[in-house]
Amino acid sequence: MVSERCNQIFERVVNDYHQHNNINYVYKNPYADNRFESLLYAKCWIDTAQWHMEDEIRNPAIEASEALQWKRRIDASNQERTDIVEVIDEHFFEQYKSIQPKPTAQFNTESPAWAIDRLSILILKIYHMREQTMRANIDEVLLEKNKAKLAVLLQQQADLSLAIDVLLEDIGKGDKYMKVYRQMKMYNDPELNPVLYNKK
Repeated sequence: MVSERCNQIFERVVNDYHQHNNINYVYKNPYADNRFESLLYAKCWIDTAQWHMEDEIRNPAIEASEALQWKRRIDASNQERTDIVEVIDEHFFEQYKSIQPKPTAQFNTESPAWAIDRLSILILKIYHMREQTMRANIDEVLLEKNKAKLAVLLQQQADLSLAIDVLLEDIGKGDKYMKVYRQMKMYNDPELNPVLYNKK
């Protein structure tokens, strides 16, 4: 199942990242460049580094100039994340391009890669919520709340994993359309962001 492979790789990435726990660490992708797995690994590494960027920018003592630097890095990371999600969808598009959708075929609310994107973020939430269930010297009430939240996240992981596999199965049977949905992010584009093009 595709979701099982995604979960395995995303969990590996999160663990690999925390061996170094450094946003600036230059990782080596363990999968060959032409492998689907290499896309998943790179995508989750972007998410993991960005997760920690978001932590940095929320420091209440941060200087405005430093916050601006983080904001720009987060914007760039978001663009990179969007780009790689679309490449993952192109992978699925190629895989299913010979499938003729049935006359009754329907569209899904999101493409396979955007569902996989949510799974990657969910793995990060699970990792960090699990940390919160292992903290020493915290209030027992808070500890139990954290454990309950972790249980919810794990159920969401199971549900989303199943939904991804069902969606791909439906595309393979012609019951759903496979399309690559473009995000068309405008804030990074000097031709589309009015603040940028009006300064020319």
